[in-house]
Amino acid sequence: SALRGLPLVVGGRSAGARVACRTAGETGAVGVLCLAFPLQPPRRKSGAESPSRLPELDAVTVPTLVVQGERDRFGMPPGSDLRTVAQVAGDHSLRSGRDAIAGAVRQWLRELLA
Repeated sequence: SALRGLPLVVGGRSAGARVACRTAGETGAVGVLCLAFPLQPPRRKSGAESPSRLPELDAVTVPTLVVQGERDRFGMPPGSDLRTVAQVAGDHSLRSGRDAIAGAVRQWLRELLA
């Protein structure tokens, strides 16, 4: 196929970002793009706090870009050696700040694939 041998970047938005994190190793991805990663789920009906999903991000062993709205109700993940976090205007929907989102993704992909 025409795409054979090209580097694979996996990604998704919200729940899709979680799936991308969990499957990056199995797919042979060279990078993971997370749009609006749901770091801290809402409280459970019992009132108990739900566990953070940071371990899913920390388990990724390739460079990762998280693009997160600065007012995302699911929280802001921290950066790390392999993880870049780009805060953009808006909330979990990422409906605003599309130019900032596109710019962050473009810059990260250029650096990743250089």
